[in-house]
Amino acid sequence: MNPRRDMRNNRASLFDGIEEGGIRASSSYTHEIDEHENERAMEGLQDRVNLLKRLSGDIHEEVDGHMRMLDRMGNDMDSSRGILSGTMDKFKMVFETRSSRRMFTLVATFVIIFLVIYYLTRLECVPHDHSPFEKHIHDSSHLKL
Repeated sequence: MNPRRDMRNNRASLFDGIEEGGIRASSSYTHEIDEHENERAMEGLQDRVNLLKRLSGDIHEEVDGHMRMLDRMGNDMDSSRGILSGTMDKFKMVFETRSSRRMFTLVATFVIIFLVIYYLTRLECVPHDHSPFEKHIHDSSHLKL
């Protein structure tokens, strides 16, 4: 065929294990290096997977804790709502009966009377403005002879 091509093929087969600048690694050695790198990469991935697994477990525990706390708060709110509605029902009953209205009127009257008495006593304690004649008498009574 072509003598040049045959020479290149012979030369390639002659220098099959040699590359430019040194000896080319055999395929089994390259395979071992690739396997070693793959094992290191797998170990790194395994470490990351374990870290993510622990992190997701911690998040799960935190979420469960918050869910329990929210459930307790919901139960407490429900019980508070029940207590408040019972109290409101009792207030309604108190204000619906006639005797309770009388009691309310009596208490309101006492409060108003107390406020009127308090206001009147405060007026007596405030100094009044005296007329000039009363002022003169008041000032001269303190003089000593």
